[in-house]
Amino acid sequence: MQTLYVETPQALDALAESLRGSPWLALDTEFIREKTFRPQLCLIQVSNGTVSACVDPLAIADLTPLLDLIYDPAITKVMHAGHQDLEIFLGLRGELPRPVFDTQLAATVLGYGDQVGYGALVRQVLGVELDKAHTRTDWMQRPLDPEQLEYAADDVVQLGPLYLRLLEQLEAKGRRDWLDEDFAALTDPRTYCTPPDEAWLRIKGAGKLKGMQLAALRALTGWREAQAIAQDKPRRWILKDEILVELARQLPDSLGKLGRVRGLEAGIATRHGATLVELIAGAKRLPAAEWPVLDLAERLSASEEAVVDLLTGLVRQLGADQGVSPAAIAGRRDLEQLVLGNTDLPLLHGWRGVLVGHTLRAVVAGEATVRVCKGRLLLEAATQAP
Repeated sequence: MQTLYVETPQALDALAESLRGSPWLALDTEFIREKTFRPQLCLIQVSNGTVSACVDPLAIADLTPLLDLIYDPAITKVMHAGHQDLEIFLGLRGELPRPVFDTQLAATVLGYGDQVGYGALVRQVLGVELDKAHTRTDWMQRPLDPEQLEYAADDVVQLGPLYLRLLEQLEAKGRRDWLDEDFAALTDPRTYCTPPDEAWLRIKGAGKLKGMQLAALRALTGWREAQAIAQDKPRRWILKDEILVELARQLPDSLGKLGRVRGLEAGIATRHGATLVELIAGAKRLPAAEWPVLDLAERLSASEEAVVDLLTGLVRQLGADQGVSPAAIAGRRDLEQLVLGNTDLPLLHGWRGVLVGHTLRAVVAGEATVRVCKGRLLLEAATQAP
């Protein structure tokens, strides 16, 4: 296959012309975000199975000829674990390209494992071993040497054949439409937007906090999120997660107490101390009814926990029967929320609903019963109300 390195507007025009009319484009990006909040695009790799190219966005100011193809609704964009790549395109044009096909998601429903890596999937499906020598490349550096470009191009050269093979397998198993909702979610802008007041839900260690402390964590994390976006800096450069948790745990009410929080840098206390103290004070003033709740599982009784255990067993068995990783179907939190009556769950939609979710909901509702026979869980229609 012809592989091009495109670094001039004229070469980009020629590439776009050669790709025009393709039914699908394998697409990947190289980026860095170690020093910024938003990813910095360094390279775009694209292939239609005949021509592959590495396009240099650092050398070409106007990517319109290529972007017009990427945003062409008649062309399927094929990616592997495409969330971060799509986030970049959302930043470039304020909208997302459609339609997309994600080979990692397809691999999940075909039994290749949950969140399988690209190299491992190419090896399993195509029998091709990819070079891993440049996984830590600084893609901002120029010039890129031929080995680096070859490594980058491999991400799309093999992606096309991988897509076609997985598509055949999906059709053979009658699972072609299983991923429609998952792919639609990938192209929904809301997937990539986390409101600042919800950022606290991603904080490791939040489970150690309760009540007013969680209210403080929500306020502090929302402030950090807004600062990171405004300054285009990594969140940890504004305030580390563990410091957010410690501030929420101690709830300092003065600059003096704030300064005694272990690990809080003096510069942060000097520049933002008054703001942090006021955010904590505001959280303290909230009525208890407005305190956030992190873990609904705390509300589960011992009997409900037992139901969750039963559902976990069903997920494992039904997943194994269909060759799908149980972890890809549902986690314990999903099952806990189902038992608590939450029906707005991925488990109940799309292929997960067809495979397992509707069955689990019937068990929870008492419309189906479970018994053990020869070491297997068997489902039966309920003969009487529970």
